Amino acid sequence: MSVPDLIIRGPRIVLPDTIVPRSIQIRDGQIVSVSDYDQSANDCEVIEVGEESVVMPGLVDTHVHVNSPGRTEWEGFLTATTAAAAGGVTTLIDMPLNSIPPTTTLAGFKTKLDTARNNCVVDVGFWGGVVPENTNELARMFEAGVVGFKCFLVPSGVEEFSHVTEEHLREAMPELTRLGALLIVHAELPGPIRSAAVPPDNYQTFLASRPCAAENEAVELMIRLSREFNTRVHIVHLSSAEAVPMLRDAQAGGVRITAETCPHYLHFASETIPDRATEFKCCPPIRERENREQLWQGLAGGTIDLIVSDHSPCPADLKLRESGDFMKAWGGIASLQLRLPVIWTEARRRGFSLLEVTNWLCANPARQVSLESRKGVIAVGNDADIVIWNPDQEFIVDAKSLHHRHKITPYQGEELSGVVQKTFLRGRKIYDGGHFEEAPHGLILLRPT
Repeated sequence: MSVPDLIIRGPRIVLPDTIVPRSIQIRDGQIVSVSDYDQSANDCEVIEVGEESVVMPGLVDTHVHVNSPGRTEWEGFLTATTAAAAGGVTTLIDMPLNSIPPTTTLAGFKTKLDTARNNCVVDVGFWGGVVPENTNELARMFEAGVVGFKCFLVPSGVEEFSHVTEEHLREAMPELTRLGALLIVHAELPGPIRSAAVPPDNYQTFLASRPCAAENEAVELMIRLSREFNTRVHIVHLSSAEAVPMLRDAQAGGVRITAETCPHYLHFASETIPDRATEFKCCPPIRERENREQLWQGLAGGTIDLIVSDHSPCPADLKLRESGDFMKAWGGIASLQLRLPVIWTEARRRGFSLLEVTNWLCANPARQVSLESRKGVIAVGNDADIVIWNPDQEFIVDAKSLHHRHKITPYQGEELSGVVQKTFLRGRKIYDGGHFEEAPHGLILLRPT
């Protein structure tokens, strides 16, 4: 075995199926050994982790809107990936929309790559987009390295990324099946959605305008099409717990469909959202307390198998906080830095374990985008992406401490458990108690061809 250049060891190392004292030996950015805690240090740098802390794989977040190029004033690769590092995230996958141009053509993808290169604090991969009449671009983008494709079944909120109908999907899905590509779907159908409602500054009015039926009908459609075309389909940011049984039955019947949910659906409840508090607006919406608990049961049963941020920031003025108009405000929650403490706080309350949380935040998202041989678990041969954090330390969210570009957040003032202490990317310490490495060293991750 080669001599390591760094050892991280501690009494609570989260491995794929257990939490035990171990010594993680790292060389040239990879894990070369996971051995007994007291194994010789071999004259290399050793980081001793105390009993109060946990050593976990770096988080993988497969649903992040970086909004660059074209809307970098909304976020940008440097600010997004800085926030990621502070939250223990070492890999993120950028969404194909809210940037100009969107990632719906090979040319658009190349522009995205040029913008991201040398501006990423963590490793970054990319989704392509399915929009009307771009089926001939899908293979070109897939061969160039996108990890899969995203579509909307309702208007996306930006004119340059059009939503698709069943007719469009019937054109695109045979090509996606041929490629073996994953289609991830914003699953709301326009029919049940009301675009105008009164009073617009009341959250319950907004919630009623986007009922569970919009999601449920969309999930039914995608189950039917996935079964017909044998296309791999993934439902993004599931908020309607009513859709969980139909997803469970489809999975049991061999349909190639999976689902994710998000921290805001697992932490907040619509009953407690004040009027005019547009920082809570997202689509689909945060639903009732009972719905929240049923989503947790969907995670417990494995029907929902990953939790991602759906980090979707915007400038503060687009949230319309002065008018409090939920119907017109931008829909999106910025939470890239807070996913670990939010989920740990809520999971621990419900009796879930660190192993389950690690699967939801690390291993399963890595597997979704075929990065399981490099990311998401502490194992020999994987990238040495590691987060050290204290699961018992509590803190109150102060938006000024967040590192994404705009500080508006519904988590302001929330008391959470779990403080990220250090983040390592391929064995390199990129975050340490509020301090960052000076130069960004994140890699561009392209799907192997």
